[in-house]
Amino acid sequence: MAERPTTNWRDGIVKEAEELATGTLNPECACMAELFLEELLTSTDAVLDTFEMELPGLAEADDAQIFGVVERVVMALNAVNEAHDGSAYETDEREQLCDFIDQSLTEHGVDIVALAARHGLGRYQITDKWRKW
Repeated sequence: MAERPTTNWRDGIVKEAEELATGTLNPECACMAELFLEELLTSTDAVLDTFEMELPGLAEADDAQIFGVVERVVMALNAVNEAHDGSAYETDEREQLCDFIDQSLTEHGVDIVALAARHGLGRYQITDKWRKW
């Protein structure tokens, strides 16, 4: 099953806190808790909860329905990003979110490569039309 980026981010916060507590990380190098505020994590998880509820049955859906699901998750993530002054998701986070969307759709029977090709897109371009993060 696709791992949510927020799980990875929370794990990073815990690991960093452990390293700070043991003295193996210089406090000046700590950034995870500052980058991934609980409100950001909670908001992102709420968006991903909604996305995951829409996944069952997509294997039988038409392209418009699938792109509708993609559009809704991307637009909701745009709103989270905007609520954090447009800096909620940096390059690594964007890649993790896009990968999660791709993997989740694939796990629910959507052939992403074929879907993208039918619309003149590359596999990793299915979010680009709406993505502002």
